[in-house]
Amino acid sequence: MTNVDAVREYLQDLQARITTACAEVDGGTFTKDKWMKGKGEPLQGDGATMILEEGNVFERAGCGFSHVVGTRLPPSASQHRPELAGAGFEALGVSLVFHPRNPYVPTVHMNVRMICATPEKGEPVFWFGGGMDLTPYYGFEEDAEHFHSVCKQAVEPFGADKYPRFKTWCDDYFYLKHRDEQRGIGGIFFDDFAEGGFMNSFALMSSVGDSFLDAYVPILNVRKGTPYGERERNFQLYRRGRYVEFNLVFDRGTHFGLQSGGRTESILMSMPPLVSWAYQRQTKPGSPEDDLYKKFLVRRDWV
Repeated sequence: MTNVDAVREYLQDLQARITTACAEVDGGTFTKDKWMKGKGEPLQGDGATMILEEGNVFERAGCGFSHVVGTRLPPSASQHRPELAGAGFEALGVSLVFHPRNPYVPTVHMNVRMICATPEKGEPVFWFGGGMDLTPYYGFEEDAEHFHSVCKQAVEPFGADKYPRFKTWCDDYFYLKHRDEQRGIGGIFFDDFAEGGFMNSFALMSSVGDSFLDAYVPILNVRKGTPYGERERNFQLYRRGRYVEFNLVFDRGTHFGLQSGGRTESILMSMPPLVSWAYQRQTKPGSPEDDLYKKFLVRRDWV
């Protein structure tokens, strides 16, 4: 038995808690953009995009809630469940990407969601998904260890296998195949999760959502005042290009939103406000930029 109302209430509260806490760190204000989709559109439903731009700490921070109903499950959601291709569906979730102004503060992504599909024959099928991952521009081992420790603590009560399994899943997922490069230092990621029934799956998703502030805000507070110059800023903008490449080429959440007729402005709020590309840019051996590639954009056991 599913309880969509309980999931919706949790997700809306999570969005409010996260944006309130991060606004306090920044000193700015999130703007709330409510939206609704009605009859005649591919999707029906509602949501709210919370966005903070040109803040003191965040150059752009977006945190969106959505709850939509559609007549046909997008290919990105049914690729691992071919028996559900074309089924009606209901999807709700919270997704965020925070792009800091200071290059020494990592970009962070978090998403928690539930999907319920209704095939023409058979009972409704539900599953949960989500996770969080960290994308530094300048690496600090203590930051990576802290982030992964919180991720591990969030899922460990649901089984000793969960953290190593979800950590590997995250490493596999947030990988730029065309670059042969990890997007960042990873974290945890899970999808198509319904183990132990609805309540257990909902509890695991909630634990991941609830742990986000503990995982990220301490790092944010330590690094936000670090002095930086043009060199660090240029490298940050260059590395943001990898973020854009992943989100547009590989990200299932982006594809799901666009394929299902979702709200484009909200789907693409994850994009950084400024970004740059350079042809065959090389880092100086032994530099902090070189360390990012050799010590952090590799698969490691952080805890």
